Amino acid sequence: MKRAILVLGCGLIIFSQSALGQETAKPKHGGKIESKYDGFNYETVMRLHKMKVSCDGLKDKWKDACVSIDVTLHLPGAQLNFVRQVTLLVVFENQDWVRTHPPDERDLSITTGTETFRFGRMELVTNTKPGTWDTKIETLKASIPYATFKKIIESNSIEIQVGNGAVMLREKNIAALRDLNNRVVGPQSNPASTSSKK
Repeated sequence: MKRAILVLGCGLIIFSQSALGQETAKPKHGGKIESKYDGFNYETVMRLHKMKVSCDGLKDKWKDACVSIDVTLHLPGAQLNFVRQVTLLVVFENQDWVRTHPPDERDLSITTGTETFRFGRMELVTNTKPGTWDTKIETLKASIPYATFKKIIESNSIEIQVGNGAVMLREKNIAALRDLNNRVVGPQSNPASTSSKK
């Protein structure tokens, strides 16, 4: 009897240690992900905070800029299993100043290994006046259907293009985006309707 209790006790200890190890194992991508309920907008938001993609990695006019992404999943109400839409912010920074993209150079497209997705003109959300020190940062915003976002992050190669400039996401950026998506609980009930909602 004592031997059976001892074996059972050892088994429980080993099981609990392995379960704890699985809980504490987090992807090593360096991104900061936060989930919270926004009572003002009646939605739950899951956000990958601003994460650097590249410095000196842009083509053409922005090769001296640092580029970061900031991605938010919007889930209506207080639930974690249905995403209404995804907000993508692309942030351009320079030590001195950044020439803001004119409206005709704000078109966003994202290319994976097999497909190119075009999302139209991005919205300028930087609240600064030209000629001031704050113009060293430019932030552009776009909304992406969740079904499309899931297709994009399944790829091992993702390039974001704004106007004539483009930047490739690093492995850790893609890992962070997948980690963000993995926090959605369960499958989407109707991906087709998700892609049509904005």
